Amino acid sequence: MFTGLVTDIGEIVAVRQRAEGLRRLEIACSYPRASIGEGASIACAGVCLTVVGAGEDRGRTWFAADAAAETLRLTTVANWREGTRINLERPLRLGDELGGHLVAGHVDGIAAVTARDQLTEMTRLELRAEHGLARYIAPKGSVALDGVSLTVNEVAGETFSVLIIPHTLKVTTLDKLAVGKEVNLEVDLMARYAARLIEAR
Repeated sequence: MFTGLVTDIGEIVAVRQRAEGLRRLEIACSYPRASIGEGASIACAGVCLTVVGAGEDRGRTWFAADAAAETLRLTTVANWREGTRINLERPLRLGDELGGHLVAGHVDGIAAVTARDQLTEMTRLELRAEHGLARYIAPKGSVALDGVSLTVNEVAGETFSVLIIPHTLKVTTLDKLAVGKEVNLEVDLMARYAARLIEAR
C-alpha cells in the first residue's frame, strides 16, 4: 500500500523488450542503493512495480522492474522512453504517517488533461476519465494521478477537476502536465468497493 505522497522523481534510463508483452525498465532514482532489495515494491507514476534488480552507476542508484502486457495496456507505461521522468513512492510501513489516502498502486485506467488554468497560488487541472471510471469519482473524494494523492474538486459527467498547490507542483511531475497529456488514474478504493457492494445487491 502507498499514500500518494511522492518521495522522489525517477528517470527512465533504459527500456528493453524482453518478450511479447513484457518490457524491462531501468529507473534511476535518489534512494540509497542499500534500501532497495530485490522483490521490493515501488510505485512508479502510480503503478506498483516489483524490483528485479538494482545497482549504482556513476554514483546514482538505479533499479529494474518488469512491466507485463496488462500494465502496458492499462497505463502510460507503454509510452515511457529514456528520459521520461516519473513520480516514485516507497510502500507504506506500519507506523508511518498516512498523509494522503490509501493507494494500492493498481491503476484503473488513463485520464487525459482537457484544461489547465493558473489560479492565485494554485493550478487547476481538468481531466477526462476513461469510460466506466467516472462513476467512482465524486466531489471531495480522492484520486491518485500518476501516483499523486489529490482531492477531487468538481465532477461533470466523465470530466473532473483537481486543484494543485505550488508545493505539489514542485515535488512531482504534475508541473509538466499540459492539455492532451495522459496520466495514470487510480480511483479511491472505498468508492470501488462501495460500488461493488451496491451491484451485488
